[in-house]
Amino acid sequence: MSFRMLNESFVCWNCGKEILPHPEGSARNHCPFCLYSKHVDDNSPGDRLSTCYGMMIPVWIDHKKNKGDMILHACQKCGKEILNKVAPDDDFLGFIRQRNKHMWDAF
Repeated sequence: MSFRMLNESFVCWNCGKEILPHPEGSARNHCPFCLYSKHVDDNSPGDRLSTCYGMMIPVWIDHKKNKGDMILHACQKCGKEILNKVAPDDDFLGFIRQRNKHMWDAF
């Protein structure tokens, strides 16, 4: 698996906002507002070889010792799951609040 650095702008397929390149020059692969992504990579980050193009919904959070906070994305079309690093400008706190609200609403 080889990482290919792509820091490009795009329009989010979920919320419709225009997403600018990552402010620190890192690769951006999800919307910093709604945290959705698009299933474009197949075997390695940045390869853009997937033919699925399904919406990747943020479903969970994780923390990795060497990478920090991570977002688990699941493809709504094929089911593939991918962990992605949280970017400094992501609305990560909003995602956590939303997850907690859904958990409390279930009671």
